[in-house]
Amino acid sequence: MLDKIGDFFRDRLQVSDDGHDAEDAARLAAAALLFEAAMSDYDLGDEERSMIQQLVRQQFDLSDEEASALATLAQERVRESTGLHGFTSLINQHWSEHHRLNLVEQMWRVVYADGRLDDHELHLMRKIQRLLHIPQKDFVSAKLRHKPE
Repeated sequence: MLDKIGDFFRDRLQVSDDGHDAEDAARLAAAALLFEAAMSDYDLGDEERSMIQQLVRQQFDLSDEEASALATLAQERVRESTGLHGFTSLINQHWSEHHRLNLVEQMWRVVYADGRLDDHELHLMRKIQRLLHIPQKDFVSAKLRHKPE
């Protein structure tokens, strides 16, 4: 799996092979978690797909084509995965709490892209909070910032 991820970043983003594989894997894991959030209500809508594309493009400074390719690869990883632990452990190993909280913020944006919060989405987000070691107060603040009025 790491080989395929590294190939993607080298081919599409001209990343050299000087130790970036783990960071590339964490980026893919983050994109995969965005898809997990979008699909947790069993309805991956156009709003959510568009939001993920935008967030991935902005966070990793990618072109539209590169963001689309990363999103496609991330969605494949979600379909192949057996759980969240693989994604969250990579992120925990390579990202600071600040970056992990930023990811949770993005996940809330994806969850609320369709204007509502489903019980399955809330359950997933609470699980992600624990797996990424996000303090409760930061988790709730992020949720409230992105909740539609």
